[in-house]
Amino acid sequence: MSQNNLPRVTLFDKTFELSIPYEKINESIQKVADRINEDYKNLDTPIFLGVLNGAFMFMGELMQKINIQCEISFVKLASYVGTCSTGKVQDLIGLNGSIEGRHVIIVEDVVDTGESMDHLLRTLEGHKPASVSIATLLFKPTKFTKDFEVKYRAMDIPDDFIVGFGLDYDEIGRNLRDIYTIVNE
Repeated sequence: MSQNNLPRVTLFDKTFELSIPYEKINESIQKVADRINEDYKNLDTPIFLGVLNGAFMFMGELMQKINIQCEISFVKLASYVGTCSTGKVQDLIGLNGSIEGRHVIIVEDVVDTGESMDHLLRTLEGHKPASVSIATLLFKPTKFTKDFEVKYRAMDIPDDFIVGFGLDYDEIGRNLRDIYTIVNE
């Protein structure tokens, strides 16, 4: 335990301290789901597009709270190595079916600079969807540099490196139920 009695975890050479407990995460996801359910209740079968690997836990929790008819698909992008963004985005896994004329809701774990999301939005634009909205578990307003709207934001957070609930440090820590912030000791 730390001096302020918050639980800590060690992943490789880094220590992380509890910053957002699961209960708060779940409550924030419910609020996002409620807004989406209301906004899309009269639209024809939107498709939720999860961004792997990080959004899998958010996507799973969110989909359990969505009560409208919908479809689910995934894409995989990569822009991080260790604790730093490479600044370059790579498509790894693409769309499985057509989204032309469809309402798309991108489900992301965290939006910080917006570079990855900007890349994905430009890619999707070429597939002619009816609309595209973004739902993110975490948003870093002080890092965000783009001009698109992040409509469904579960939580705004500071610009700290975090792990847990789908977010990783060199591919570990995704399975943690809570979110932890790196400790600089």
